[in-house]
Amino acid sequence: MNRITTALLAALEALIVVAIGIGIALVPLTILWATQFDLGVDWLVFWRAAADAWLLGNGVDLHVQLGPGVVAALGMPAALEPFPVTIALLGVALIACLFGVRTGRRVAETPHRWVGVASAVATYGLLATLVTLSAGTELVRPSVPQGIILPTLVYALGVLAGSLEGPGSVGMRARFAGLHARTRTVAAAALRGGTAAALGVIAVSAAAVAVLTVVNYATVIGLYETLQAGVMGGIALTLAQLALIPNLVIWAAAWFVGPGIALGVGTSVSPVGTSLGAVPGLPILGVLPHGTLELGFVGLLVPVLIGFGAARLTRRLADAQGSTGAPAPGAAQRLLTGLAMGLVGGSILGLLAWWSAGAMGPGRLAAVGPNPLLVGALAAVEIGLAAGLGLLVGGRAVTLPAPESSWAKR
Repeated sequence: MNRITTALLAALEALIVVAIGIGIALVPLTILWATQFDLGVDWLVFWRAAADAWLLGNGVDLHVQLGPGVVAALGMPAALEPFPVTIALLGVALIACLFGVRTGRRVAETPHRWVGVASAVATYGLLATLVTLSAGTELVRPSVPQGIILPTLVYALGVLAGSLEGPGSVGMRARFAGLHARTRTVAAAALRGGTAAALGVIAVSAAAVAVLTVVNYATVIGLYETLQAGVMGGIALTLAQLALIPNLVIWAAAWFVGPGIALGVGTSVSPVGTSLGAVPGLPILGVLPHGTLELGFVGLLVPVLIGFGAARLTRRLADAQGSTGAPAPGAAQRLLTGLAMGLVGGSILGLLAWWSAGAMGPGRLAAVGPNPLLVGALAAVEIGLAAGLGLLVGGRAVTLPAPESSWAKR
């Protein structure tokens, strides 16, 4: 396969990913245009709505200015002033990132890996620019710089992650193997254990959201009926809520870590208790816990236990792989490794919390989601101390797995 073919195929994949991302919202909106409005409204209105949803899902801020009639109908006087909507519907970004990984893996199998990567990312950036420029209206205006950069960055991260899984990443592995033995040992264990701990907290949070959805199913259906959105309106609302599910999972992780989330200024949903006023009119938010939970503090054990388990798994992997010839780590190195695991895990959860939060509307809805600094700091402490304890206690003295042995097996 020559360079031109690789570039064209990568560009085509980028085009398909953008089409899928926008089409998820555009298809039901177009059906709504044909069935409910009898083609009597300019279709570009629905295109811009789908483009705005896609941009918002990739983290692009929208600046909204509602007319007096709309404000009166909503009963929200604060909406008379322009306000930003900055909360990302992370399901959209997740789809783009996963497809980006798929593209990266495909171009990694060709002799022209970086040509494919550059073509895919450049095409995606060009399409994101065109979408951003076509989406603005007097009522809703996306941030043009963010619209060009952020969707492209999300996709590029996926493409790069996928492209580095092939044999072309041997050079990076070789450079990493050239580091000092103890540095390699601590860094490899911290990255592996910290990432595993963060993913463990996310997995438990996803299970908790699923259970809460089932338990509060009647409440969610009741909220749907209250909105009276109709068939197509209900479909559009459901798609928006599906895109919000990754946010809910991250919010559940923030709840387990301790700080919880806010659903507006002056509100709180945490293990200590829930204090809510009027919340955004999304039925899926009916799954949130209400009142004071007598055993809510037990949730704080989740990151602690997962951090301890990740550390124990790291030691078991070291036992299974055997000694690499380096001297066995002492207590100080094990504790340092555990704290580094906490730093990695806390950084991941803090970044996810930052990405999942934002403004959902005017007034008190300007603050929705977790506090990323608190989530990251507390998660680092909880995972780090538990991981340090897990590496220190029990088992025989072993050398944590040095990365060159695992790389060599690939």
